[in-house]
Amino acid sequence: MKARTIARLCCVLSIAAFAASPAFASGGGGSTAVSTVDPQYTQGVAEIDAGHFTQAAALLESYVASDPAHAQDANAQNWLGYAYRKSGNLDAAFLHYDKALAIDPRHRGAHEYMGEAYLMTGNLAQAEEHLKALDQLCFTPCKEYSQLKREVADWKAAHAATVGSK
Repeated sequence: MKARTIARLCCVLSIAAFAASPAFASGGGGSTAVSTVDPQYTQGVAEIDAGHFTQAAALLESYVASDPAHAQDANAQNWLGYAYRKSGNLDAAFLHYDKALAIDPRHRGAHEYMGEAYLMTGNLAQAEEHLKALDQLCFTPCKEYSQLKREVADWKAAHAATVGSK
């Protein structure tokens, strides 16, 4: 009996250790990468958390330019898109969300954030396409799906007269 309990405990601890490792961390949902151990990447994400989007974009641009492998980091591309979107540069945001999804078409964070960017441009149909993609990617409602669904509903409510007349 004690051996079985110890074996279960070891299994639980192994899973917990893996889940807490930097390789398990993701950039807004989606793929995993080891980018979380790079100082420019971590500082860039910290600047996003602090609301310093211009500084975050500069750090993350430097990160992706520093190594060809970094340019293929879907999380970094997603965070770059996020930083640019939050700083008002939607063209750059779309460019980096596109790169993130080209690298990892299943990147939930990029789908959510790109959907939100489309709502900012008034493109409800494209936002709903990303919502559909998230519905397919999430076996149960994930936070990215739930958040974009809420954003779409809020957008529709705010634009009810416009949406209803089309």
